[in-house]
Amino acid sequence: MKKNGFTLVEAIVVTTLFSVLTIVLLESIVRFYSINSYTIAQAAEVDSARRGLELIIRDIREMTFADNGTFPLALMGTSTIGFYSDIDRDNSVEYVRYALLGTTLRKYVYNATGTPLTYSTTTPDETIIVSDNVRNIAQATSTFRFYDDTHKLATATTTVTDIRYVAVQLIVNVDPTRTPGEFTIRSSAAPRNLKTEY
Repeated sequence: MKKNGFTLVEAIVVTTLFSVLTIVLLESIVRFYSINSYTIAQAAEVDSARRGLELIIRDIREMTFADNGTFPLALMGTSTIGFYSDIDRDNSVEYVRYALLGTTLRKYVYNATGTPLTYSTTTPDETIIVSDNVRNIAQATSTFRFYDDTHKLATATTTVTDIRYVAVQLIVNVDPTRTPGEFTIRSSAAPRNLKTEY
């Protein structure tokens, strides 16, 4: 009479082989993530910065005169920009400021209040982290660049009413001591609602 099935020795051998293969596979996965953790983190941060840059450009493109009549662009600096825009499409214009502080780029939103309408920039109504690990300051590189209607880079004597074009650049790196190094993302916008004649 023929018996089917595993003997005790065969069952031990199969169980041992399965255990060894499982351990080898798990160690390979752990090794992959430990070796490539920087690359994975860098890719995630670059994707986050790219989405943040799209948000900045959309808001800049839609800048408009404030509800109290103030010119659309209010603040320009190498690491900051402040302007008026209806970012939430509610027919009420907000004051928006993007600022790179250290390695974190933040968006601050201020709503108009009172009669007559005013914009208090003491405490933002909303604060959003646009991107972490931005290395522009460490690389001595401007985050924001401003150009007039003749396509000349703004100087110390350029006023906000002269600006017609804004370029944005983010240098991203989750760990500056490791390669492949910084990843630079650039974009630009010409605000739609700026008038060339007053």
